[in-house]
Amino acid sequence: MSYKELVKKLRLLVRDRILMYVHILQKGIYPHYGYKRVVHTQEVAQMNDIRIDPKEFQKSITKELDTIKNRVRNLIGSSHWGEEGRYKEAILKNVIRRFLPSNLSIGTGFVIRKENNREPKISKQIDIIIYDNTIPILFLEGDFVITTHKNVKGIIEVKTKIRNGEFHQIIDKSEENGKLIEKDIFNGVFSYDYDDDINSQSIDQILKRAKGYVNHISLGPDVFIRFWKREDRGRLNLLAENCQNDFYNIYNLKGLSFSYFISNLLELTCSLNLDDRWWFLYPIMGTKERHRVRTICLKET
Repeated sequence: MSYKELVKKLRLLVRDRILMYVHILQKGIYPHYGYKRVVHTQEVAQMNDIRIDPKEFQKSITKELDTIKNRVRNLIGSSHWGEEGRYKEAILKNVIRRFLPSNLSIGTGFVIRKENNREPKISKQIDIIIYDNTIPILFLEGDFVITTHKNVKGIIEVKTKIRNGEFHQIIDKSEENGKLIEKDIFNGVFSYDYDDDINSQSIDQILKRAKGYVNHISLGPDVFIRFWKREDRGRLNLLAENCQNDFYNIYNLKGLSFSYFISNLLELTCSLNLDDRWWFLYPIMGTKERHRVRTICLKET
C-alpha cells in the first residue's frame, strides 16, 4: 500500500469514528466500558412503543409496482408496446419471487397435458407460471419453461390496462388454460390499470361463463375480484345474500388490490397453512367483506 493510500484510509477511519460518536451523542447513548452502550430510559420507551403497520407495507407493494411500471414507457414512449408488456410481466414476477418458498419457481411458457393414449394438449402461452421445482420439468431456459400440468401451482395473465370490451377475451384465454391444467390452482388475471365501469352487467356475464376457472382478478390498484365456492361461505364474516351457489365477490380495496392478489397467490400455492401470518397477508381491519361492491351468483352446475 502506498503512502497516499494509507493516509486516505486513515482519514476515512477517523471520519467514520467521529460520525459514530456524533450519532451516539445525538441519540443519548454513551460508550461505557469498552464501547458497551448504555441506553437512556427515554430511548427504551421509544423502542417499546414501536408499531408495525402491515397495511402500509402491503400498500407499498402497490406503490412500487405503480412507480416501476412507467419507467420503460418514459424511455421508449409508445413505439414498442410488446417490449413494455414483457417488462411489466418481469416486474410482477420479480415482486412475487421475493415471497415464494424455495420449492416454488416462477417463469413464463407453456403447459402440456397428455392422458392415456390421447394426443397431448398444449396451453396457450402463459405470462406467469408458478411451479413446483421439486418435480422434473420438460424444458427450461432462463425464465422460459415448458412443463406438464402436474407441477403447476398457479398461472397469471398480465395486462397493462383492461377495458370491459376486451375483458371477455382475456378471461376466455385464462379459462381455457385453467381447464387444461385443472380447476383447483391459482388462476389469475392481473392488470396494472383499469379504466372502466366495474358495475357493468357485461362483467357479470363474463364471470358467470368462467365458472370459477379464473379465480382471482386484480383490475388496477383498487378493484379485486375473487371466486368463492359455496362451501367457503362460512369463512366470510358478511355473507352474500340470496346466493347458495358458487359466487364471485367484487371488492374496492383502495390501494390493496395488488397485494391481496399476491397474498391469495401465496396462500393457494404454498403447501403449508399460513394462518400464522394472515394479519400480514390480509391487513384490512375486521374484514375485506365490508369493501364488497357486489356478489355475482353462479348457476348451480
